[in-house]
Amino acid sequence: MASARRRGRRGGVRVWGGAARDPLRVVARDRAARAPRSAVVTALRGARVLVTGAGGFVGPHVARELAVRGARVYGVGIGAPPADAPIADWREADLTDPAAARGAIAASAPDAIVHLAGQSSAAHSFEAPEETFRANVTGTWTLLEAVREHAPGARVVVVSTSEVYGPIASGTRAAEDAPFQPASPYALSKAAAEEVARAYAEAHALDVVRARPFSHTGPGQAPRFVVPSFAQQIAAIEAGRAEPVLRVGNLDVTRDLTDVREIVAGYCALLERGRRGAVYNLCRGEGAPLRSVVDELAGMARVRIRIEVDPARLRPSDTPWLVGDPSLTADELGWRAERPLRETLQDVLDEWRAKAS
Repeated sequence: MASARRRGRRGGVRVWGGAARDPLRVVARDRAARAPRSAVVTALRGARVLVTGAGGFVGPHVARELAVRGARVYGVGIGAPPADAPIADWREADLTDPAAARGAIAASAPDAIVHLAGQSSAAHSFEAPEETFRANVTGTWTLLEAVREHAPGARVVVVSTSEVYGPIASGTRAAEDAPFQPASPYALSKAAAEEVARAYAEAHALDVVRARPFSHTGPGQAPRFVVPSFAQQIAAIEAGRAEPVLRVGNLDVTRDLTDVREIVAGYCALLERGRRGAVYNLCRGEGAPLRSVVDELAGMARVRIRIEVDPARLRPSDTPWLVGDPSLTADELGWRAERPLRETLQDVLDEWRAKAS
């Protein structure tokens, strides 16, 4: 891939990206775009859609987007259903339990499934690798077995992660055919879950599409993740509940950061128009240095804040640069991430200000 060029500032956050396109890859994608697509879910209006992990960060956003598109949403997760999500029917279940997975599929009789359930923190995966593998690999396996038995015609979007790519060269963008180089137990578990999904779908002719979202944030994300962690600290400082110090981890990393509300629109596009058996990146295609994100949030603060590195917030392994190539998704599905990053950061900060007041 060609080296990246500086793209200035978008929404107040410095961004880089824009690798040159490979003409052979363009030809391959043009052929792929002409390939027949699944007719199972051509429109979501009236469809029965099961969202696994619906009580997490992304699940309520998916439920809202599906409801806007006219789908009937069924949710499965651990604990009580989210209060602010339009879920018609909720089932509390641990999908690593085969009986629970079968029950969830049989009860919802879904036309389509968005599989979000799992352990989603790379940092936590170093502390709990076995839990991470059980949630992400076994959970995917048992879900697909339940689909095979009770809903073999359903379209299944299996949500993976960009972290399967691992370290890539600075200034480049990872396309869907890039090799896996997972650098955390979380990334390794997601790579394994993808292989389970691919192999299981091929063996049993299931209608599976894989999504590889890059970093995303927005309202509702837990403070163990970087952007809400910064926003929570700033809100506490503004409220006079903490000293004016923003404690951070490694800021010398660059991520392809997108608003969660655009990511879930991408999942819906995969349900409606994704090619059976294909895998798609969901990303902006530009890098946002984490240091720039911190500077932007600190600049929104109503008080002066000092930034300090907290050794406790450093990961055992941190990929320095991870930016994706969204060309395939844009070409085939017409999906693009366009919301300014500054707007997303403002929404997250305002959410934590409301909680601190």
